[in-house]
Amino acid sequence: MALLSVAPLAPRWCVHKSLVTSSKVKVVRRTMSTSIRMCQITTVSGEGVQRRIANHHSNLWDDNFIQSLSTPYGAISYHESAQKLIGEVKEMINSISVKDGELITPSNDLLMRLSIVDSIERLGIDRHFKSEIKSALDYVYSYWNEKGIGWGRDSVVADLNSTALGLRTLRLHGYPVSSDVLQHFKEQKGQFACSAIQTEGEIRSVLNLFRASQIAFPGEKVMEEAEVFSTKYLKEAILKLPVCGLSREISYVLEYGWHMNLPRLEARNYIDVFGQDPIYLTPNMKTQKLLELAKLEFNMFHSLQQQELKLLSRWWKDSGFSQMTFPRHRHVEYYTLASCIDSEPQHSSFRLGFAKIFHLATVLDDIYDTFGTMDELELFTAAVKRWHPSATEWLPEYMKGVYMVLYETVNEMAGEAEKSQGRDTLNYARNALEAYIDASMEEAKWIFSGFLPTFEEYLDNGKVSFGYTIGTLQPILTLGIPFPHHILQEIDFPSRLNDVACSILRLKGDIHTYQPERSRGEESSCISCYMEDNPESTEEDAINHINSMVDKLLKELNWEYLRPDSNVPITSKKHAFDILRAFYHLYKYRDGYSVANYEIKNLVMTTVIEPVPL
Repeated sequence: MALLSVAPLAPRWCVHKSLVTSSKVKVVRRTMSTSIRMCQITTVSGEGVQRRIANHHSNLWDDNFIQSLSTPYGAISYHESAQKLIGEVKEMINSISVKDGELITPSNDLLMRLSIVDSIERLGIDRHFKSEIKSALDYVYSYWNEKGIGWGRDSVVADLNSTALGLRTLRLHGYPVSSDVLQHFKEQKGQFACSAIQTEGEIRSVLNLFRASQIAFPGEKVMEEAEVFSTKYLKEAILKLPVCGLSREISYVLEYGWHMNLPRLEARNYIDVFGQDPIYLTPNMKTQKLLELAKLEFNMFHSLQQQELKLLSRWWKDSGFSQMTFPRHRHVEYYTLASCIDSEPQHSSFRLGFAKIFHLATVLDDIYDTFGTMDELELFTAAVKRWHPSATEWLPEYMKGVYMVLYETVNEMAGEAEKSQGRDTLNYARNALEAYIDASMEEAKWIFSGFLPTFEEYLDNGKVSFGYTIGTLQPILTLGIPFPHHILQEIDFPSRLNDVACSILRLKGDIHTYQPERSRGEESSCISCYMEDNPESTEEDAINHINSMVDKLLKELNWEYLRPDSNVPITSKKHAFDILRAFYHLYKYRDGYSVANYEIKNLVMTTVIEPVPL
């Protein structure tokens, strides 16, 4: 793949005026004034072709650094220790499930079961205890009623902590539980009640109320009220608490909620919280074994991550991407996201496939949004639809390399998916890819012409051009989970789950990408289109409207993912949902995959590069 060197020229705006309609002249003039001021035009050495570039920062993770990584945690001795601990934890869980004792009694057995399940899941070790978790939750659900539950099966009065934790945990596992149980914890004025003095027990109850409120379904007003009350309460409580396990737990939950939370990041944080809090480390309960196992599991997977990351980095280098100067190089960041939502050792194909496909989608995004000329984009679009190596004949040199890596990667992943699914799934991938390319081409036409679509037109196209569907489809087909056609239709395009997820990511992403993209001459965004449709509105009005849309869509997403009447099990939808969480996490503070040298760099270090101290 040829190295592209660029030499800056004086900025100028490239508009194909023949494509501009008179009804949009006002918009084009506004776009031109912004672009003339800030857009950089470059020329490619040896080509004499003028191109726009985005000046993204370079790759943060040198291949030599990645290849130098090492860890001792792949040794067999660590695996043997982990297997021993798994057996001991199973024994502990089973002992409290079959009999009462000094610590597990009829007055606390429900809360204890929920707490152990919650801890196991947050520590990231739940894959070893699926049957034990189901048994514990079946037991709790057998005592669930319209007022919730108390600490134990003999409790006469329902308890907020047990009920909130039970509502959240049972709902996440597909049990049909109603949020109406929370109505019983309001005072006469219809407000959630709290004492004048905040005790640790009450704070924990409100913390679990907040966590439960994050999985609200559409129309659940009590969950919205619970979120408002608990958010205010916890923000006030944390100011009074000393630095401790509880304060760290509250800080983390308030910062990431549920939709921005990544399981491996939560496990890394909760390992520290669990180790600091004596309530979890009761010697007679042997719950310290949970912490030991969580640390071992974290570091053993850390060893596998390094192996996979070396393979990915070598693919990136050997494919010629390391020589390309214009696109964003985020293969390591994408791998980090994949490993933060799936740490099953046998799912290497998912993690590596996710990283490769999204890296390719990012390169394509930079070609269609900035670097490519219209003639080149039309040629590349046609080549993708032809889907044959001979299609590179008419492509410019830099596109030939990208096309062939795309062609080989998609076909290779289709081969992996066929092993898992027992049938050829290449047509699914090609259809999704063609839709993505067509949507990207439409945006390129808007950029080159200066045309500003309506908000609805932009969002319909932007849901596809975000790339969520192409990045989700092929990786999940390699998981070993059966995805017959009727299930794929429920979780992928054109399903409502997919549509809602794509809408959320496009809307949330545009809030953070609006200004930098506009500075490059990319005027179309949810914000600019909303303001054009509503001439009296301000940028702040547009952002508020979009945030309101996202809030509503998140509740609908919860429903589509967790609805108890669905014919598709939650396990079949989990990865599609978690991929949304991964990208939603990127937009917490900024466009995290364009500007990856702050929070996302720290995420790579915390969850991939550095082990947890034993």
